[in-house]
Parts: sequence; C-alpha cells; structure tokens
Amino acid sequence: QVQLVESGGGLVQAGGSLRLSCAVSGRSFSTNAMGWFRQAPGKEREFVATIMWGNGRTRYADSVKGRFTISRDNAKNAVYLQMNSLKPEDTAVYYCAVDQTAMGLQVVDASYEYWGQGTEVTVSS
Repeated sequence: QVQLVESGGGLVQAGGSLRLSCAVSGRSFSTNAMGWFRQAPGKEREFVATIMWGNGRTRYADSVKGRFTISRDNAKNAVYLQMNSLKPEDTAVYYCAVDQTAMGLQVVDASYEYWGQGTEVTVSS
C-alpha cells in the first residue's frame, strides 16, 4: 500500500516562497511518476506539476510555469515542489499523488491512484 505524506505548507506573503515535500512509502516499480495538484476553496482540484521518477522529465501547468519547480529524490522516495513568486491565487490545499500510468506526466487527476492528505498554502496580499 502506497502512502503519501505532504508537508511544508503555511502562510506566506505575496512574492514569497515555500517548499513542499511529499514522502512516499510503499512505492512499487509500477509507480511511474508523481504529481502535485491543488484545490482552492470553492474550486475544483487542478493540476500543478508532475515528474517522472526515472528520467526526471517534468510538466507544469501554465499558471505556475517559471515560478514553481518540481523535483524528486529517488534515494529518499520524496518529491518536492519549490514555489517562488507566490501569488494570492496560489492559495489552496496542495496534494501529491502517484501516477501509475505507462506514459506518466498526466495532467488529469483521474490518472492518479494514491493521494496524500494535503498541505495548506495561504498567500496573503
């Protein structure tokens, strides 16, 4: 059973930075990629970024491109999301998730099988 635990959320002023972490346990070789999603109050969950475990290829939502960086540490079974130049519209609960599809780098949440409990990010103006 795969388990994910996010951490690193908090309150930050606009323009500031945060680094989210996702610790993965019970990972199998079929775990192809990892993703970060977020859900703001009253809105649907949306894709943020994804990364392949093997070759490190990444994919980002247009809204975060150039500001957020996803990375992984295979030895630690951890995935990170470095968030810079934060904006109030980045306020949301951020979730990491496991993509076990063959292709990886999926942007649709239905492609992800396991989810963490989320970590809250609040960006004040």
